[in-house]
Amino acid sequence: MKKGMPVIIFIVCSLSVQAQSLPGYNITFASLPKRWDEALPLGNGMLGALIWQKGDALRFSIDRADLWDERQALDISKFNFKWVEQQVMKHQYDTVQQLGDVPYDAIPYPTKIPAAALEFNIASLGEVNSASVDIATATAKVIWKNGAKLDAFIHATEPFGAFRLIHVSPGILPQLLMPAYQLKKENNGNSTVNGQALVNLGYAKGMVEKDKHHITYIQPGSNGFRYEVSISWKYKNDTLEGIWSIASYQKDEKKNYVAEKICTDKLAHGYQKILPSHVQWWKNYWAKSSVEIPDTLLQKQYYSELYKFGCVARRGAPPVTLQAVWTADNGLLPPWKGDIHNDLNTQLSYWLSFAGNHLQEAASFTDWLWNVREENKKFTKQYFQTDGLNVPGVATLSGKPMGGWIQYSLSPTISAWLSQYFYWQWKYSMDKNFLMRRAYPYIHDVAAYLSEITVLKNGKRVLPLSSSPEYHDNDISAWYTQGNTNYDVALMRFAFGAAAEIAEAAGKKNETEQWKKDLSQLPPLAVDSTGLMMAPGEDRTVSHRHHSNLMAIFPLGLLNPERSSDKAVIDSSLHWLQHTGTREWCGYSFSWAACLYARAKDGENAAKELRIFASNFCSPNSFHLNGDQKGGQFSGFTYRPFTLEGNFAFAEGVQQMLLQSYSGVTEVFPAVPDGWKNISFNNLRAEGAFLVSAKKNNGVVSEIKIVSEKGGTALLKLPFKIQNIEKKQGVVSTEITNGLMKIVFQKGGTIVLKND
Repeated sequence: MKKGMPVIIFIVCSLSVQAQSLPGYNITFASLPKRWDEALPLGNGMLGALIWQKGDALRFSIDRADLWDERQALDISKFNFKWVEQQVMKHQYDTVQQLGDVPYDAIPYPTKIPAAALEFNIASLGEVNSASVDIATATAKVIWKNGAKLDAFIHATEPFGAFRLIHVSPGILPQLLMPAYQLKKENNGNSTVNGQALVNLGYAKGMVEKDKHHITYIQPGSNGFRYEVSISWKYKNDTLEGIWSIASYQKDEKKNYVAEKICTDKLAHGYQKILPSHVQWWKNYWAKSSVEIPDTLLQKQYYSELYKFGCVARRGAPPVTLQAVWTADNGLLPPWKGDIHNDLNTQLSYWLSFAGNHLQEAASFTDWLWNVREENKKFTKQYFQTDGLNVPGVATLSGKPMGGWIQYSLSPTISAWLSQYFYWQWKYSMDKNFLMRRAYPYIHDVAAYLSEITVLKNGKRVLPLSSSPEYHDNDISAWYTQGNTNYDVALMRFAFGAAAEIAEAAGKKNETEQWKKDLSQLPPLAVDSTGLMMAPGEDRTVSHRHHSNLMAIFPLGLLNPERSSDKAVIDSSLHWLQHTGTREWCGYSFSWAACLYARAKDGENAAKELRIFASNFCSPNSFHLNGDQKGGQFSGFTYRPFTLEGNFAFAEGVQQMLLQSYSGVTEVFPAVPDGWKNISFNNLRAEGAFLVSAKKNNGVVSEIKIVSEKGGTALLKLPFKIQNIEKKQGVVSTEITNGLMKIVFQKGGTIVLKND
């Protein structure tokens, strides 16, 4: 053996990549935050809390994800997709706007609604020494210089929050503050972005019951909906302990005082006894995967994103909405009504969960989509006048359409994008039960709808009306009548391709051929010297926040930079993206751009976009605020409405730099900057249900470990040469061709490659 020649040895010992130590990534302040959108965040998917200081009060802005006013403002019985097409052709678009767009802005509902707040008068405690969230245990801590201390958490799996104040007088007692449903409040600026006044909902005044150690508040909403907020506490030996909970009730539910009973029961257990089960859930959550990169800004932001994701994505809870469990606490309705935006926001929010090895959290999205499927089918039949399945681009918790700019809120290809989450849930898990019971029927219905809604024109299958999210905003020119946009074409190409693959895996041969035929009839992506165009005959000539024309690169993966023809298109597209600039970008645009550059194997630009996001578009507590918070350094948007999708897309940008598997080939460190010499990750997930770990020392890949959950064949792009191979533990065979290692695993098989 020649000295210095790298050798691969297959062994069964564990890769020397350890779970991250998390204290360095905690959310920390030298004093209590003074704004709700800079607060200490806690959550469990259903309940949320923001801890901050308002005046002399320590404030818990508490929330529950299913508090919704579901009254309908949009009436789609008055119009449909065909009628919209006719109005567009007649250049009478104002009639469409009056029916489809105006209700969203003019009427406050349907909307997410806030719950309540808890306050403690802390004027006597003096100056705060520190305020923080320990992300490893999802516990908040505030320490005062006089020795007083607050500990708080929201239980990871049960519907309550707990707090403990130590070294305080018996006079510091909690107060329950109700939302200002009867208070008139002016909104300065755009009411859609900043939120309408709560009084516009017309709610009756809530009922408050209290005694020496307990408060319960019951707020009636609309159509028989109501919710209950309850808090119980006890004081002993200079320590105040308390439990709070929120329960929601639909019109026909007879039960009452659920939250109150939870508070009473849990308070009897005591803070220290209810904490361990909460901490254990978070310990298991963090054990799923870890990454270590040398850029400290990006490393800290990455773990902040995973922490927030664990707070808001949970099976049994609603999907991640714009603000999830952290509704704005400013006396107004949340920005964009806190709704379920499916033209970008929900999709970006779940990107990180697949490679990040958080499939249970990802399933919270597909669960919701499945649960509202029948409601969505009714919408599809009524508005698009077809069978099959489409989904509103802007939806209520029950899946009903809300309207807005209907090019996007009632887009004909929303379900095509959402079908990717059923596809990914299957590809990353290889769960046959999920394939047959959910992925196949859902994607089948999407493909059937697309096959029916499209028409053959000059031998090509096209939509009668097409658009690209928010390009040309709400103008009639946002509709394309002479050719389909790359956004729509890419989504239809993905959906029919996924339908064919899923049908084949499900043993549906005839359907496989049908979807392949439909796919073959779609027009090609529109490409010119600028790369991917908006649509045939129209380049992306201006800066734009939504990278809709680039869907084929990421997230859909229709273009592969390993193919020379695709690489030319990708490179031209990203060069043009730089040419048009970032002045009209929001924060999420930079996170998405990082994913695009990572797919192009451009680690330098991917890291650059992530650094801009983390430094310019986030609150001190890591919340994505949409606008450039440094006065417009990179974007003309300088406002601060809080939404979550940019945060979670950021984490996916990091993961895309470290591991890619979308093309059937698994590649480690495909897009890392040259300066990142020492990197590692543990148990990131690849398509095919493979858990991959890898380590890079001094710029050289030193170790790769692959664990096969379900068995099967992995194709690994080799980062080093091979001289000697030893097969171990559930590896049936290996074969190397053209730099790719084909590894056939048994279920549970493990292999470790070392570059010695």
